[in-house]
Amino acid sequence: MITLIKNAEVYSPKYLGEQSILLLNNKIAKVGEFNEGVLEQFGVEFNVIDAVGTIVTPGFIDPHVHLLGGGGEGGFATRTPEIQLSDLLKSGITTVAGLIGTDGTTRHLTSLLAKARGLEIEGVSTYIYTGNYDVPTPTITGNVKDDAILIDKVIGTAEIAISDSRSGQPSVHELAKIVGQTRVGGMLSGKAGITHFHTGPGKAYLSILHQLLDEYELPASNLHVTHITRSKELFNDAIKLASRGSFVDITADDSTYKWVAYYKEHKGDLNKLTLSSDGNGSLPRFNARGELMGLGVASTRTLFEQVIETIKDEKLTFEEVLKLVTVNTATALKLENKGSIASGKDADLLLLSKDTFDIRHVFAKGTHMIEEGEIIVKGTFE
Repeated sequence: MITLIKNAEVYSPKYLGEQSILLLNNKIAKVGEFNEGVLEQFGVEFNVIDAVGTIVTPGFIDPHVHLLGGGGEGGFATRTPEIQLSDLLKSGITTVAGLIGTDGTTRHLTSLLAKARGLEIEGVSTYIYTGNYDVPTPTITGNVKDDAILIDKVIGTAEIAISDSRSGQPSVHELAKIVGQTRVGGMLSGKAGITHFHTGPGKAYLSILHQLLDEYELPASNLHVTHITRSKELFNDAIKLASRGSFVDITADDSTYKWVAYYKEHKGDLNKLTLSSDGNGSLPRFNARGELMGLGVASTRTLFEQVIETIKDEKLTFEEVLKLVTVNTATALKLENKGSIASGKDADLLLLSKDTFDIRHVFAKGTHMIEEGEIIVKGTFE
């Protein structure tokens, strides 16, 4: 399958100006000037998309999605549903990392693995984390190191909960063992070996992670901490953790663009910041006594909407905003073929209207998934 995208205003996420992009099967073959007459001379069949009036960016990478659904804090009837392929595509997400949250009893890692493989067959790139909130944390093989080494899609451990009443209340030594085993598993398998932390509303904030870095010989870059916008105090602590080399993640909501601007204004390392959707996770609301007061469901679409809102806010450049959902996440998760537009990279692309930023086209691994705003590839049961 050959596709030529011409007259494109390309952000790789670095601005490249007007370029042509040649897609060959699931890869980007060339970015630059290209004469389509060459393909015609060889009698090769190819598709052409005239991208006049559009901005072309890498497909978004979402490092935190509940592929099987989440929740259950209010009982069995409050379990949220599984993600569908169209949910990801209409959100501009072409690569996703799936995880289990609170419930590691009725949601199994083997089911998460199967769901990820199913979505991969349907067209997007998928990875998963072993583990859940608990410490000791559930695994497939018996430990997090072996999961990373032996199971193709496992890139790390998540989401280990800290500063939260729902966590396993781990000690710093228990966390160090998980981070260490995950790191070694990643080293031996050529993967990220990253530990992804859920941060609750507790007043300890990220102190246990600072302690871990102070007391153990573990690289800060193997930590990825999410839900950091629960309070300004927590957010400031996350900026400090990022300054030590850890990756920190903002869960998209209607104020994300403000937090991103605050992060930059307070000298946060923009190379260590990522954005995620928490897609299909539950959004429980507790009162001061820890009683559940209500539930919502996180949408992957919020991530896309907040990226656009952050761009419009103009506190960051277009390139800086794009990095938060492309190259930064690819770096954190060590996805070498993802996150940028260049020869040899995976053909994951978004074509956005230059005027409205609406999604006009989506390519995932070279396959045309959305055409002129319409989903043309749907999940098996959609």
